[in-house]
Order: sequence, then C-alpha cells, then structure tokens
Amino acid sequence: MKNDMKSETPGSPGWERATLETLAFASLTEQRAARRWRIFMRLAWLVFFISVAWLALSQNGASRAVSKPHTAVVEIKGEIASDADASADAIVSALRDAFEDAGAQAVVLLINSPGGSPVQAGIINDELLRLKAKHKKPVYAVVEETCASAAYYIAVAADQIFVDKASIVGSIGVLMDGFGFTGLMEKLGVERRLMTAGENKGFLDPFSPQTETQRAFAQAMLDQIHQQFISVVKAGRGSRLKETQETFSGLFWSGQQAIELGLADQLGNLDFVAREVVQAEDIVDYTRRENVAERLAKRFGAAIGQGAVQAIRSLPALR
Repeated sequence: MKNDMKSETPGSPGWERATLETLAFASLTEQRAARRWRIFMRLAWLVFFISVAWLALSQNGASRAVSKPHTAVVEIKGEIASDADASADAIVSALRDAFEDAGAQAVVLLINSPGGSPVQAGIINDELLRLKAKHKKPVYAVVEETCASAAYYIAVAADQIFVDKASIVGSIGVLMDGFGFTGLMEKLGVERRLMTAGENKGFLDPFSPQTETQRAFAQAMLDQIHQQFISVVKAGRGSRLKETQETFSGLFWSGQQAIELGLADQLGNLDFVAREVVQAEDIVDYTRRENVAERLAKRFGAAIGQGAVQAIRSLPALR
C-alpha cells in the first residue's frame, strides 16, 4: 500500500485517494495519542489523590498508636498568632491529644517564641489550666532561645519553667505600634479626605492627627490588657516571684537572671526534664505540623485557585 501510495503523483490516476488516506491515517494516529495522554493524566491524578489520602490517614493513625510511658512534647515556636503555626487552635489541639494519651506521664511545652497575640496566648493559658485540672498531669515549660511576652504568658501556666542560662525570658508588657504621616503630608501639600460615621472611627488612621482623648483611650486599653497579663503571671508564679519595679516594665532577662527573679525555676533542657524530672526518657512530639499530604493538597489547591482567578479575570466584567 505504502509503495503504491508513494508511486502516486499529482496528475496520475488515484493520487487524490492516496493523499486522503494518508491524511486520514495521520489524523487517526494523532487522536489515539491524545486519547492515551488523557487516560494517562487521569490515572496520574487518581494515584495522586489516593497517595494524599493514604499519607494523611497513615500519619494520623501513627500519632495515636503511642501508649507506653513517655514524655509528651508540644512545641510553641515562632510568632503566636491566629494564622501562624503557633496558633491557639493548633496548640490547643495538640495539648488535648497529649493529655488524653494514657501513656503521657507529663506534658512539656518546648518554647522558642518572641510572643504575639495576647488573645491567642490567653486561650492557650486557659486551656492548659483546664486540662491540668482534668487529667492531673504535670506540665513543664522548657525554654530554648526565647520566651517573651505572649510566650511567657503561656509558660506561667506550667508547674515549672526550665531555661538555658542564656535564654531570653520576660517582656511582660503590651504594645500597639503604628506610624503617623500628618506632618509629612502638610509639607507635601497632600490633603487627607477621610469620611467616617462616628467621631472616633478613624482615630488609628496614620494619615489623620491623633487627639489627646484618643491617645488616652488607647493607653487605658493597653493598661487593662497589661494588668490581665500581670494577674496571670502572679497567679502562675505565686510566691516564687520576686517582684521588683522592673518586673512588669516590659524588660527581659537572661535565663540565669530569670531564675534569680523567680520568673523561671532552674536550668534544664528537654532531655534533662524527660530523664530527671518526668523520668520517662521516651519523648513523643504531639505538635501539629503539616504532613506531606497536606502540603501537596495546599499546593494543588493554590494552583487551582490561581487558574480560577485567571479565568475569572479573562471574563468580560458585568456592567
């Protein structure tokens, strides 16, 4: 057939039919290849989703399999915020798992955080006190590099606080920061046009002047939150706290100084606490982390979302 088709030349009898047959065969081959590729991609996505589900289930199941005596650890690292790894939701979930495991002899908070939201810290502190009372298990805080501000707010719920001699501990205070550009705007001849319903609605606007009344209002709010922080520290540390004029001033101290001031109890790291204090050398980490499946799912979701946004932007706007 091929030799016959090659012998057909324009003008010879049957060359049109040979050409059509060649094109038809080529189109059929291309369609088969496209169909195979679609089947392959569908199978690949199926394998991906099965793998994601298997990883998620296997890792979750492994975390609940521990029952022999051990020291439970929950890490509090980085900024404490609702959208961070050290959020109240993530930390509280991990704490509940740790307390509810019959094999956990004690719960250790492994802290390395400069602080963050007093609201998130307050939620964690309250839940720690509730879980301690319910499960009758001791709680220890172990400070690595830093335990400041909201992180210390959480740490004082522990029965004892262990630090390194060079750790940074304290910063018992509250702040609200921002910028004001009113003077610069005057020099540049820029007029701020801000309309509000309520005379104080825009008092945190950086392009509007701040009155003494507004400043006093903000300061009163900060003082109130500061007093809440102080009350939590005094309740947690009790008679161990050696209060001075600087204790609640927002200053921070080294681990060695913190012990002298009663802000911490003694030197020690995680292994020391597990071995010598809890007397359960096996350490099990209950910290909530994104596993491989969750990371892949998030990346896949982000890619889908980006494609959807691009598709929406390509559509004509409604008018």
